[in-house]
Amino acid sequence: MKKELIKLIYLLRKKRLKLAIAESCTGGMLSSTITSVSGSSKIFTMGLVTYSNESKTSILKVPKKIIQKHGAVSIQCCLSMVNNLSKISKSKVCVSITGIAGPSGGTKQKPIGLVYIGVKNGKKVIVSKSQFKNKGRSSIQKTTVKKSLELLLKTI
Repeated sequence: MKKELIKLIYLLRKKRLKLAIAESCTGGMLSSTITSVSGSSKIFTMGLVTYSNESKTSILKVPKKIIQKHGAVSIQCCLSMVNNLSKISKSKVCVSITGIAGPSGGTKQKPIGLVYIGVKNGKKVIVSKSQFKNKGRSSIQKTTVKKSLELLLKTI
């Protein structure tokens, strides 16, 4: 993962792109991973941990209707998070993460390990849905960070 991380920061610097992140189930782990690398201050603008539904609506301006209708762990919420983060941060590259890391909170429709990752680069937006194996909270969070880095590398 370290190699991908260094490559990502190098590419963002080379292309003069700024990165912002809004995390829920990873609790700041992606932001922490990126800022653990020297030189990340040249590309990283902000990392928001919007863990509660209230913070998603008040900080990221996710419409309450989206959360009421689809839930916080949904493609619609993830998309709203990444699009609004782009406006708030003025960063060209943005990532949003929402999911269920467990050990509780899962349902039949939305099991533990369900994660949505949104990546926006300029006008291009993708939302990836993953169902990670339930090997515990920490494993789901680390796997989500790894997948986010892979998606970022593909997008830039």
